This record gives sequence, structure tokens and C-alpha cells, in this order.
Amino acid sequence: MSYKFLIYISYSYAVPIGNPLEKEILRTGNTVKWFSDTGNGKEGLKDNPYLLDTIQEVVSYEPDVVLVATDDVPDFITGLKVQIFHGFFAKKRPLKNGKFYHFRIRGSYDLYCTQGPSTTSEFTRLANQLKYFEVIETGWSKVDPMFPLEEKQNILPDSNSQLPTIMIASTFTERLSLAYDDKVFEEIKRLSKSNAYKFIMVLHPKLPLYIFRKWQSLTNDNFTFYDTTDLTPLFFKADILFADTTSAIQEFVLQKKPVVTFKHKVYEDFLIDIDNVNAIETAFEKALNPSEELMEKIEAYILNLHPYFDGKSSQRVIEACIEFLHKDKSHLKNKPFNLLRKYKIRKRLGYFTFKSFNRPYTMKKQQNT
Repeated sequence: MSYKFLIYISYSYAVPIGNPLEKEILRTGNTVKWFSDTGNGKEGLKDNPYLLDTIQEVVSYEPDVVLVATDDVPDFITGLKVQIFHGFFAKKRPLKNGKFYHFRIRGSYDLYCTQGPSTTSEFTRLANQLKYFEVIETGWSKVDPMFPLEEKQNILPDSNSQLPTIMIASTFTERLSLAYDDKVFEEIKRLSKSNAYKFIMVLHPKLPLYIFRKWQSLTNDNFTFYDTTDLTPLFFKADILFADTTSAIQEFVLQKKPVVTFKHKVYEDFLIDIDNVNAIETAFEKALNPSEELMEKIEAYILNLHPYFDGKSSQRVIEACIEFLHKDKSHLKNKPFNLLRKYKIRKRLGYFTFKSFNRPYTMKKQQNT
């Protein structure tokens, strides 16, 4: 039996999350379409032949499964609503109740495909409490291209220099972002001219244009700026990462490479965190020559974050969706009405309808015949 999948995103940085899923959906003989509810996401998908341009086309497509790599999804679209996440749990947005934004439940989803134990445990607790969705741990599709590490870490070596390569990544939230810090900028500028390191840099696409231009101005023999949302090839090139509280940290560290952070929001023992610009170079040297204790902490963190090293998380996601699609869900409650949220989604998309699918979508197995 063939199933119709929809990959639903907002911003272009979610395209690398959906690409491995698209590949798996097509490999298994199913149908896939994409939709973005922002112009930025549509621009990132402009060359994709499976892009649906309007919400009317999405409604007419009538998907069986909607894979969502953003916060909200329209309730008036058919299909099983599955949250696949647009980032790792980076602990960068705490809520007033002491919890984290990553675990905010919006009443939109039937299934959460979690990345590893550190998130599965909390979402499972919430599922048991709220009783209108289920949780299946699958791993995260975005990192599939990184694995197996032994085969892929040296795909793109920097053959132009024997200097250590440091990747710089920054989040978009101003109070957390090193990209806004003029002192950090001047120190990286100095180090890039010292001929001691190679730097490669990428910025979050939601950062303002003047920040992009500022860092691009550093371009020299030892500093290269990449305007891309596909970070995996850059991870392979880098020996260490320099970052703030971006979720790129969690992706990078899966390679078992050290990370230096600048004013990280929450203490993590696997990071080399500093809060003073004068400590940057010393921290780089510590990361480039990591202690056995640091590497042990990195490995322990990885096992809790994402203990999947086979590059088959997309396969697990698709299999979990199809299995759950046919599963009896009579024990689950209806999703909450959330009338204000539903109105806001309709207003944002310019599509007003009374139709709303509050029951978890189920496809009967006899439809195979």
C-alpha cells in the first residue's frame, strides 16, 4: 500500500531535516510533498519538484501523514500529525515555570518522534499526563547523513592547510548570540590573521543581514564564511566548534569532537564554556588537545542525546508513522480545541474553514486490499 506524506516546515533551516525523510519515503514507494508556511522556507525549496505552493494545494493533497519540522501545523489538514522537531534540545529558551520551550505542548500532534532518552523521557511523561498523543523514540532525520562516522568524517578534509579548523556557529536570539558581540568579532578577526587557525563560519538564517555582512567582511585566507543551512559538510571539515547556545552544538558533538561555548545559557559538563573574550584562544587550545575526562563526558552526553549511529533514523520515523497510522487509538483523547491558536493559524495562512481534525488520524488495515 502506498501512503501520502507531507513534510511541513517554516524556515529554510528545516530543509536538511526533511531531505533524508524525502529520500526514505521515495525509497519505500510512497508519495511525498512539501509545504512551507513562510517565504524563507519556500525559497529554500524552490528547486524541489515536490513543493506545494499554496495551502489550498495542501488541503487537496489529503496527506495520510504530516511530518512537521516547525512549531505549529494546521488542524484542518488531513492525516496523522507527527512532530519531528526542528532542532535538538539546546536548553536555550527556559519558560517561567522552569521548564524548557522544547517541551511546550501545543495540542497539535498525534505522535512525537523523539531524538533520544533526554527528550523521550519528558515527552513520555507528558503523554501519560495529557493522554491525546503518543511518543516513539526514532532518532533525528537531520543527522542521518553524518553516519556511519567512520566512513564520512573525512569526506571533505581541508587539503589547503595543516592548520586546525575551527567552525563558528551562532544562534539568532540576540541575548544569546555571539554574532552580535563586537569583542568576539575583533578577537576572531585577530586570530584569523595570526596564521594559527583556519575558521569556517555559518550563521542562523534568521539573523539580520547586517550581521551576515559584518562577519562576511572577515573573509581572508584563514576565514571562510558559508551562507548555507546544510551544516553537515562543514562539521566534517572542522576539528572543533565555537558557538553560543545554538542547537548546532548538539549536532556537531555527535562526531565526538569538542565544543567551546561563549556564555552558554545552561551549564553542561561536556562543553568548554567561557564568558570572557580573553579566554577564547586558551579554550581553543584546550579543545584541540582534549583530556580523556572531557572525551568521556562527551560520549556520555551523546548516549543520552541521540544514541543512534547507523544513519537510519529516517527509516525508523517512516516505519513508526505507518505503524501508528494503523494502530487502534481509541484510548486516546481528542486533541484540545485551542480555538485562538486555530484562528491564528487560519489568519496567517489566509485559509478559513470550520473543518478541524481533532481525533488522531487512523487508517484501517483492510484498505490494503
